[in-house]
Amino acid sequence: MTQWTQVTEEVAEALAQHRPLVALETTLVSHGFSDGLGLAAATESERRVREAGATPATVGIVDGAIHVGLTKAELERFAEAGLAARKIGARDLAACLAQGALGATTVGGTLAVCRQIGIRFMGTGGIGGVHRGFAESLDISGDLLQIARTQAAVVASGPKSLLDVGATSELLETLAVPVLGWQTPTLPRFYTAEGGPPVSAVVSDSPEAARICAAHWELDGAGGILLARPPADGIDLGPLIDEAVEEVRGQNLSGQAVTPAVLSIVHERSGGASVTVNRQLIEDNAALAAETAVAYTQLQNAVLAPGDDPVSPVNTRVLPGPEAGEQQRTTVLSRLRRVM
Repeated sequence: MTQWTQVTEEVAEALAQHRPLVALETTLVSHGFSDGLGLAAATESERRVREAGATPATVGIVDGAIHVGLTKAELERFAEAGLAARKIGARDLAACLAQGALGATTVGGTLAVCRQIGIRFMGTGGIGGVHRGFAESLDISGDLLQIARTQAAVVASGPKSLLDVGATSELLETLAVPVLGWQTPTLPRFYTAEGGPPVSAVVSDSPEAARICAAHWELDGAGGILLARPPADGIDLGPLIDEAVEEVRGQNLSGQAVTPAVLSIVHERSGGASVTVNRQLIEDNAALAAETAVAYTQLQNAVLAPGDDPVSPVNTRVLPGPEAGEQQRTTVLSRLRRVM
């Protein structure tokens, strides 16, 4: 944890006692919706995380500090600021902090904070990825690199629908990021479960996802995982999204400005249907992230023998790495096999 980081008492206690935590972003509050709907989605997401037995850790930059866990007043501040709040990816953290600006974290920005704190699970709507027309723009979201380098599982409904989903899937493979389909063999396309490329593995329930997380982090201590959950009541907005992407392209927008511009058009022209699906999948993904975090914590506790100290998520991996003695590694791995 750095001098720039502040955590709420609730989050600090969860970290100290090794209880399940779920990180949530703030871009959806300030940039994702209008008319206060982002605030409602964030508040409900936190409630769903608690209901599932985990502690929510919503991340944002307020008055020159990274806040992990936000008060109601701070969430309202992001909602009131809207697009005036800076959209903060991993590259933007330092400038936002030093300049004392209000910063709403993206998936990538939130994961950069998770890496500092030791939070292993995150819930969001959709991840960034490879933009359409990449060959001309070279536009790829920093979310992908942060997923690849952060020991965390991100629960999302696939890449945002305005992206090149196939190319994003290929780049995730190149980055060695496992893409787990939550009861689906294909990668969801945000608003719809249909038409995406194959996932690397299908998982049936949270305990199974937790076991894969534990094994992956033992084999690749630095790598992240994408757990892709299809929207419960998806709709096919493909033609409308294509239309919106072309319209925004004609406005010469690029980078972080593209997504909110496209989503604004889609929300308006779908008569609000896209907003309904978007809110629901954000809240459902937060709940699934919490369920998986709880299952992972239970697995971690089962691995430990009575009297063992719990393994700190901040400073160590769940299982000993090469630096541990052979006897210790063998003992812990044998316990993991018993509970798996």
